[in-house]
Amino acid sequence: MIGVKKISHASYETPDLERQIEYYTDILGLSLIARERDAVYLASTIEHHSVILRHGSHPRCTRIGFQLGADDDLDAFEKQTAAHGIRVTRKKDAEPTIDDMVSFEDLKGTVMEVFKRPEPLHQPFRSQGVVPHKLGHIAFHVADVKAITRFYCDVLGFRVSDWMGDYFSFLRCGKDHHTINLVETGTNKHFHTAFELRDWGHMQTALDWLSRNGYRTLWGPGRHGIGHNLFSYHRSPNGMITELFAELDQMNEEFGYFEPRPWHRDNPQRPKTWPKTPEAANLWGPMPPDEMME
Repeated sequence: MIGVKKISHASYETPDLERQIEYYTDILGLSLIARERDAVYLASTIEHHSVILRHGSHPRCTRIGFQLGADDDLDAFEKQTAAHGIRVTRKKDAEPTIDDMVSFEDLKGTVMEVFKRPEPLHQPFRSQGVVPHKLGHIAFHVADVKAITRFYCDVLGFRVSDWMGDYFSFLRCGKDHHTINLVETGTNKHFHTAFELRDWGHMQTALDWLSRNGYRTLWGPGRHGIGHNLFSYHRSPNGMITELFAELDQMNEEFGYFEPRPWHRDNPQRPKTWPKTPEAANLWGPMPPDEMME
């Protein structure tokens, strides 16, 4: 099948648009690269936009953009998706730098935008803010984790990297351990959006910067068991959770195991079902506070 190869961007609605723009530019260090009548485009270092903001009555993630491989056929992907009984829409010039797109909803109502990207843009690194390396993954609360996990695997070509019990799936579309997280909590809504940092040193300077600007950590820093990434979570001005992470597991597809790392407890580390224990959530310290799941 034709599967997506990487996450490109995420779109959000938010009541206070200007305050959220200020957060993404002055605090996270993204670049405001374009502004249209109803949309604001914010860039990292190689994409024209990693985040799109629009005004809305309440904060929510509305769309996710995924990129196909350079040799993949968008027409064939559209037919493949429609064959699942999914209503698809073809859009021309829907967003800056994206001249052709296939659009459809997943089972929880989030719009999937699938396209082939032109050559990467070479954005300069900003000198102020966290300045993440890239948009890494998005997590959702869901009402039926098994059904939505099957949707991402069967329709978009994701693979399961790990499960926590039978209620929390970690899905990848490339080498990164996860690009989509789905946790069954009885409702469908955004959980968190994660941006990748370079390393532990970048995590330290990022947390110092957040602290100086009044953003306290919600959970972390720590190291997850699942995915083994360093992590720290905080809330953006509209209340949505942002994760900063580094050292995420990488999957060697040809061998069926993750790249060996000194902090792995299994050698080699392979996809598995983790029990609901502190080790799965945080190898270093406490479980997440109750506020994380609100």
